[in-house]
Amino acid sequence: MKKNLLMLLMAAMLTLVLVACGTSSEDDQVDDQTTENTEEPGEGGENNLLIMATSADYPPFESIDESGEFEGFDIELARYIAEELGYELEIRDMNFDGLIGALQAERVDMVLSGMSATEERKENVDFSIEYHRSGEMFVTRADSDIEGIEDLDGIVLGVQLGTIQEEGALVLQEDYDFEISALDDAQVLIQELLTNRIDVVYLDKQVAHGFIEAQGLTGFDDPTRVSPGMAIAFPIGSDLVDEINAVLEEALENGKIAELEDEWLLDIE
Repeated sequence: MKKNLLMLLMAAMLTLVLVACGTSSEDDQVDDQTTENTEEPGEGGENNLLIMATSADYPPFESIDESGEFEGFDIELARYIAEELGYELEIRDMNFDGLIGALQAERVDMVLSGMSATEERKENVDFSIEYHRSGEMFVTRADSDIEGIEDLDGIVLGVQLGTIQEEGALVLQEDYDFEISALDDAQVLIQELLTNRIDVVYLDKQVAHGFIEAQGLTGFDDPTRVSPGMAIAFPIGSDLVDEINAVLEEALENGKIAELEDEWLLDIE
């Protein structure tokens, strides 16, 4: 496991009550490495500020450590992009299902939050090129009899609100008879699983493997879906798309993204 992912996940779970993401859309957590500011987002603005939103409950992509700092693959990628373009980065934490709305209301400049560039989302926001692809996985308790997708009938399946996994669960319901429990926070979903309130959690494969190792869980891959890769989301028509795409293309070519993957992500191929 890369960069002590096990410790990162356990710390995230221990601090869940204090830092569960998006407790209020009006009281978003702000990265304390940036200066306080009242300027509206504006693709850099007069103070060259770049405001990014994320849902920091999704290690190893984004989470909050024991000292209250943002960390993870997406966080470091955002910092790299801001440094390359000469922006000051401000990070705001909010519920995942509120991220698209924050872009539409132009409260933030971009979203990095393990977000897949689906066709439905493309109707409401613009996306960068893809920077990572994981796939999906079902997480169960170690003593569970649920060992494959054919065992989903009659169970309660947990998903995070607004995610591609929630969309996938709705599609799966056409063939399997299960109940969906949709919550704001991935870490709360794992707690619900551990306390037997739900039977399975449907997650991104990287996130799933981290929770499996941290909590002694098990799971199996989703054989039914080929999801789009992760990309950065922007308000429609944003001028940032082209310049950030240029940074991403260079980072893919020069090995920077591979370096971040090696630092933060698991080798699950």
